Amino acid sequence: MLKFICYPKCTTCKKAQKWLDDNNIKYEIRDIKEENPSLKELCAWYKKSGLPLKKFFNTSGLLYKSMELKVKLPEMPEAEQLKLLASDGMLVKRPILISKDFVLVGFKEDEWIAALK
Repeated sequence: MLKFICYPKCTTCKKAQKWLDDNNIKYEIRDIKEENPSLKELCAWYKKSGLPLKKFFNTSGLLYKSMELKVKLPEMPEAEQLKLLASDGMLVKRPILISKDFVLVGFKEDEWIAALK
């Protein structure tokens, strides 16, 4: 079963959820604000995704901007970045779609089609 990690008020998450529903793809939903990803989960997802860690940050979020992470992240060790992500779900880019084979971060329809079809 796919895990769909999202923030229900996020328009991109709503669009991704509609896409999953329209394509009859079954998933478990998890609100990232109610149930923040743990450090262990984030480490596993990061490793499985093959993406640079920066892709896991919600760079358009208010918290990211207020913490001036654009300036701080390049100097921050990876372990510290992961701990920071685990501290608040609003720092994490969403939606995240997780299967036993892949982790997709953000909603790019062509990437989702390639992974799921």
